[in-house]
Amino acid sequence: MVVASGTRIGWDDLPGSVRHAVEEILDGRVVEAVSQSGGFSPGTADRVRTADGGRAFVKAVNAALNEHSPWMHRQEAAITAALPPGAPTPKLLGTYDDGDWIALVLTDVDGRHPSWDDPGDVAAARTALADLARALTPCPIEVRSARDVLEPDFTGWHRLRDDPPARLDPWVAEHLDDLCRHAEHGLDALAGDTLAHCDVRADNLLISDAGTVTVIDWPHGCRGPAWLDTLLLLINIRLFGGHADLTVLDADHDDAVGVLAGLGGFFADGARLPAPPGLPALREFQRAQADVVVSWLRELSQ
Repeated sequence: MVVASGTRIGWDDLPGSVRHAVEEILDGRVVEAVSQSGGFSPGTADRVRTADGGRAFVKAVNAALNEHSPWMHRQEAAITAALPPGAPTPKLLGTYDDGDWIALVLTDVDGRHPSWDDPGDVAAARTALADLARALTPCPIEVRSARDVLEPDFTGWHRLRDDPPARLDPWVAEHLDDLCRHAEHGLDALAGDTLAHCDVRADNLLISDAGTVTVIDWPHGCRGPAWLDTLLLLINIRLFGGHADLTVLDADHDDAVGVLAGLGGFFADGARLPAPPGLPALREFQRAQADVVVSWLRELSQ
């Protein structure tokens, strides 16, 4: 199974001015930096340790690595800085932004990524997302609505219907009109007043030894229904062979199916595009997610 992964640079690849700025934020010289796997940024993702024992997580990127990544880092900085203290999220310690390079310095969170064949990890993740939704309702900051963010993506089935690829899943080809209709309904179902993470996957969750879960990486935060993140969790669980169904959602069944269909169209349409710079595995990952969602939609239609 393909996992979320980009091609990363490391701490030593950063310009000296960026490293110096990070050390000023940390008030200490970085003596160790360990690159972290997972995720789709081509920039750094390092756990760092300073000479006096301080720890932090540093991520930095510029447009030469990927033209969209600096914007995403700026979004993540703004959202993370505004998250309420009680939310199970990292804290932003500081940022550096010279107009080219942007670096985020965050609290270093102890933990491992969950394994979806472990019922305890699944339960912990679901509990964490429920707690997160309560902490972030009403939406505590000004962000775009999930509908505004996802509307272009939810027309993926429409694009596939208008320009079908040579090899299109026969079930999808037969049900394209239905899939388009479900996705249109899904847009209306995205109303809500919860700050949703909107990119929940195993690599964006960390479980501590005590079983608590921290939700990391917030560039896609938007205002939507309280159950949106749990639906994304269910897709990721199924992607890695776990069992999950829509009955665990506090949502109308047709609303959940509509959002699922919209996401499936986004994955299926995106998977046929060329890979962006620095993100060679993205399209394969989208294709794998599309296959899982289509299989689930086929199951729900029976």
